[in-house]
Order: sequence, then structure tokens, then C-alpha cells
Amino acid sequence: MKLSLRGEYALRALVVLGLNYSDEVLRISFISEQQNIPQRYLEQILSELKTAGIVESRRGVAGGYRLSKAPDQISLALVIRHIEGPLAPVPCVSELNYARCSCPSEALCGVRSVMKDVREAIVKILEGVTVAELCSRVRHLESVQTNPLDFII
Repeated sequence: MKLSLRGEYALRALVVLGLNYSDEVLRISFISEQQNIPQRYLEQILSELKTAGIVESRRGVAGGYRLSKAPDQISLALVIRHIEGPLAPVPCVSELNYARCSCPSEALCGVRSVMKDVREAIVKILEGVTVAELCSRVRHLESVQTNPLDFII
């Protein structure tokens, strides 16, 4: 699994939606400005997230996007799988998109064994982190940045 710029932008857009979670929608221009994401590209990404049921939209002058579920109900694994595809580094260890590899024997393949461990670690982390946790980390990092320790000796 490799996180592309598209995947990174999707997660960053969800941070804005998560930090501002309510019944109100956020304009694309606001999300774009907050995360410095090109607006046209963001429109495409949010459309994909809408297809996945991760966000919902309202059209018109007062239109925009909001999360379709509470931030603590949306795992990063769900988002990344929809935007990027399988979390597995190689197809022969994917549980959802398995494809036979080129090695002579999967059961005896050391590379496959290691890649399976990598996949399991990735899945464990991304399934365990939600948009709410991601937002919590952002808040924490912002508070550390705005309140740096000042040592004088």
C-alpha cells in the first residue's frame, strides 16, 4: 500500500470535516483553504467519498459537504481502501482482492510471509484509527505548536 497525494488529500479533507462535525455542511472552498488542496481536485475526491457513503452533500447556494457518520465511526482503513484500493503491499496477501503471485509455492514463499505480516500491521493500525482519533491528534499537535515550552537557563 502506498498513500498517494489523492489519499492524503482525502484524509486531510476528512480532518476538516471531522473538526467541524455537525449537521451543517462545509463549503468546498473552506475545506480547500484550510488544507491548501486545489478546489477542483477536492471536488473529485469528495465525490468519491460520497460514493463510498463516507460524506454526504447538499447542493445549492448553501451547499457543501459533511460526514455521513460520526467521526468515531469512520476508520482510516475504510477511507484508504476506497481511495487507494487494497491495503496489502502485494496482491497474494490481500484478503479482499487476492491474486495469485508468481512464486512457485505461496506456502513456502518467505517474501509472501513477510508481506502478510506487513499487511496485518497496516490493517491493525488503520482499522483502529478513526477520523475522530485523527482529529484528536491534530488538536494535540496544534496545542503543542501554539504553546511551545520555553526554557531559560
